[in-house]
Amino acid sequence: MSRVEVNGTPWVGPAGGTVSDLVARWCPSPRGIAVARNGDVVPKSEWDRTRLSDGDRFEIVTGAAGG
Repeated sequence: MSRVEVNGTPWVGPAGGTVSDLVARWCPSPRGIAVARNGDVVPKSEWDRTRLSDGDRFEIVTGAAGG
């Protein structure tokens, strides 16, 4: 298991889990989502390959439409 923080909330993810797993758990849809790991943006193309590690801090943000 990986103990991480997501948007300031502790979360225990699966062993060997990825950013894709994290997004699937926290977001109803991956559209318009950006993820930062320890302050660095994780490109969507890397989500499946970026493993969660104990102590990682993630921020998940969504784009907002409007004017």
